[in-house]
Amino acid sequence: MKKSTTGCGYSLALVWMCWAGIGPARAQNPIQTGAQSGPGAAVPATAPTLPATNPMLAQGLAALQGNQPHQALTDFQQILKSDPGNTAANLLASTAAVELYQGQLAVQYAEKARQLEPGNWKIHTTLVAAYSAAGMKEQRDVERTMLEQLHKLGAPDARQATGFLIEMFPVGAYRVDAVEYFEPMGKFHTYYRFLVRQADGRRVWEVDVESDDFDEQSWATEHAAEAASGNRQFQITGRGDNNQSVDYRNFSGKADYDNIRVMVVEILRSRGVPGEQGS
Repeated sequence: MKKSTTGCGYSLALVWMCWAGIGPARAQNPIQTGAQSGPGAAVPATAPTLPATNPMLAQGLAALQGNQPHQALTDFQQILKSDPGNTAANLLASTAAVELYQGQLAVQYAEKARQLEPGNWKIHTTLVAAYSAAGMKEQRDVERTMLEQLHKLGAPDARQATGFLIEMFPVGAYRVDAVEYFEPMGKFHTYYRFLVRQADGRRVWEVDVESDDFDEQSWATEHAAEAASGNRQFQITGRGDNNQSVDYRNFSGKADYDNIRVMVVEILRSRGVPGEQGS
């Protein structure tokens, strides 16, 4: 499995720790992933300053990092009782709510953070996940479009970011973190990556949605009309430790997240994670 090369990963909690400069020393980019051959790049970023002297904030961050979102949410809510205008506490409370699948609460805190700091582009990354958790697809897609525009034309760190977490959702006993890339990443041209985690947060599997040049060229030759309309040939592939790899299926069309999510959920429900009991 591709390992993270910095202290930051796809966790919204770690993203905010990194952006605030209080996370792991080598942490830089909110969206990156490990192996040199895989998607990812580490770029510096900035964020609202988190008051290092606030013990409750530090306690909540530790709870988030320790996969204890219930405790983290309680800590951040305690801060917000006396300091409702604390941007960092609002964003981190939204993060904890996302991890608890409490979509409406996540939206409440993320929208408050946007109200407090409308010029901070990174807040939109939390809004995407919050709206996804609340089932608010229209608002989610507005934020996705805004992030794409900021990536193309926005601040330097926005232009250098590789992608964003679009959603967290449960499948059986697992939590799936769905990552969308601004541009196809790596030699296999990965459009989406679904990170499958155990209850303790440990990543045990990933499902990638790819459209590599070799397969695309041969497919486009045989399906010229579809290719001309903007469709592509995609592969859904699973990967894990010890060079485990499973080719699940091919499909043609467009890289529509909602359609792809349905396919990935069905794959995980019907085939599970390799190595688990009964799979």
